[in-house]
Amino acid sequence: MRSSGNHAGKSHRPIPNASVAEVSNKGEMPGMAGMDHQKMNDGRHAGHATADFARRFWISLAITLPILVLSPFIQDILGLTISLPGGDALLWVLAAFVYVYGGWPFLAGFKRELSGRNPGMMTLIALAISVAFFYSSAVTFGLNGEIFYWELATLVDIMLLGHWIEMRSVGGASRAVEEMAKLLPAIAHRLSENGITADVSVDQLVRDDRVLVKPGEKIPADGNVTHGQSSVNEALLTGESLPVEKTSGSTVIGGSLNGDGSLTVQVTGTGEQSYLSRVARLVAEAQKSKSRAQDVADRAARWLTAIAISAGFLTLLGWLIFSSRQSDFAVERMVTVMVIACPHALGLAVPLVIAVSTSLSARSGLLIRDRNAFERARSVNAVVFDKTGTLTEGKFGISDVLVLDDRFSREEILKYAVSVEKHSSHPIANSVAAGAPATFPAEDFKSLPGRGARARVEGREVMVVSPAYLDEAKIGYFDREKVETALNQGKTVVFAVIDGIAVGAIVLADVVRPESKSAVAALKALGKRVLMMTGDREEVARWVASETGVDEYFAGVLPDQKAAKIRELQAGGLTVAMTGDGVNDAPALAQADIGIAVGAGTEIAIETGDIVLVRSSPSDVVRIFELSRATYGKMVQNLAWATGYNAIAIPAAAGVFTSFGLLLSPAAGAVLMSLSTVIVAINAQLLKLR
Repeated sequence: MRSSGNHAGKSHRPIPNASVAEVSNKGEMPGMAGMDHQKMNDGRHAGHATADFARRFWISLAITLPILVLSPFIQDILGLTISLPGGDALLWVLAAFVYVYGGWPFLAGFKRELSGRNPGMMTLIALAISVAFFYSSAVTFGLNGEIFYWELATLVDIMLLGHWIEMRSVGGASRAVEEMAKLLPAIAHRLSENGITADVSVDQLVRDDRVLVKPGEKIPADGNVTHGQSSVNEALLTGESLPVEKTSGSTVIGGSLNGDGSLTVQVTGTGEQSYLSRVARLVAEAQKSKSRAQDVADRAARWLTAIAISAGFLTLLGWLIFSSRQSDFAVERMVTVMVIACPHALGLAVPLVIAVSTSLSARSGLLIRDRNAFERARSVNAVVFDKTGTLTEGKFGISDVLVLDDRFSREEILKYAVSVEKHSSHPIANSVAAGAPATFPAEDFKSLPGRGARARVEGREVMVVSPAYLDEAKIGYFDREKVETALNQGKTVVFAVIDGIAVGAIVLADVVRPESKSAVAALKALGKRVLMMTGDREEVARWVASETGVDEYFAGVLPDQKAAKIRELQAGGLTVAMTGDGVNDAPALAQADIGIAVGAGTEIAIETGDIVLVRSSPSDVVRIFELSRATYGKMVQNLAWATGYNAIAIPAAAGVFTSFGLLLSPAAGAVLMSLSTVIVAINAQLLKLR
């Protein structure tokens, strides 16, 4: 066994378990950064919350349009003069409606934050819209000053939009699962013991029932094919674009679409045991985790709330005490500070990036169970792969055909061998038989127990036998060095013998996935150290390592030793991601800083992983790190801009630069605030270009 040397230093950091927004039974809305994030009651409540935000947004937006038209500042910009009888009163009524109806989630959140003594974004939003509305109302009814109705309305609209986007991003995977559940047919053709077919509701199916799936029908439940052959389209469930060939012994997923053949399927999973239910559970766990960047936004919102409130009152007191300006000017400055400090951009900074990232990860075949783990992936510097089923396909296949007699081509040797082996039930024979689609007719087939098989093919005596048989029969062959090399790599070799002459050697091995080598190379290019861990023999591990290009490998590692090996790497100061698919990988997946489970693997491995690869492709591991780094970068950029621009905007709104001839009007402050939001939104969308 090769090891990576002595490791000391870093201890394992447990994966945090955070919660997400809840829709309370009282109908209060969940929020984004800064709101009270509690456990989500269920998908139905989340759907109601999303629909409520959408409804409030569209209605408020519709009312905002006449508010904009009636606002003097907007009329000045557009060069319009619109005067209606009672126009001021109408403007106030419209603004009051937006304040109460559109602003209700924020006012309710403000009350909740005060009750919990945890002021945050809801407090700041509620103060901003309240100050803007009540000050503008005072101006409407006689106070000297400038109205803020259009700023109030657009502020409410943008914050509702931000909440709606977040709820859609959180609930998007759940809706996808609901849509997948609709793929199941309503009726199944259940077969009785005597072969009679009866149509029953899918809900009535139980484990070990046999069902008939006709051409073009949807498969009603997870199961194993017991009879028949067909191609099955699983694209909507697994992301596999090409139809998958299914024969006796193949597994099928409920909801996938059968092709042009009939299949008899023995049910293995219904209800909670089905593939769809498993995905639903994974999604539910993902929804329990809260973005660490969102925690940063929470803290930023709390600080910004304190700064805005303090700056607002200091501005009011400063102008009242140290200036000869009228009191309405001091109030106007305070209102401008409160409005411009309201975090339009901060409210959208994280949800917009999460929404885009969620869409991109789904398209890439990544099911993220823990957002924190996904964000942490950017700091991983060592990636450990399990061998069997991860870097390899986990099944025997032909890796090479060695020509030992120039009178026969590689294709002819394989065709002769397959013509014999297709009549055998031995596992090695089955692996050989899968190597060529076309065969010759074979006669007088005979099994040679422990040695191979023989038959007459095209008038020739053809045998497919083990090396031991050749030794016993004293049949010699050329290119012994190539055969010995294959055997030293832990591969299995069988010989094709035609009319007593060894004409070829068929080399069998656990087939390396075609994309494994490129995935390992891409990870190295990202600066990751790539390792392989397996319970297989040293020579097999050495061969797979040379084929894939991993930096290091550990062979003969027992299941209980895998987690210890991960701890050893972590003790050496490495942040480790583990990728595996089997029960024996579960402890290592749990121990690793990031556990990446292969979707085609066992349920226990999937339940232990932080991220699940739906398509079971090593190349998707690369996508995790690329997307994680890009996502985190966009979050940081958005948060930096959403908070940083206030360093100049708040002093300008307070009138600090008045002596230099720079005085930020309330309208200009609102425009600057809106521009900040636009910048954040555009920057989030740029994630799609990476």
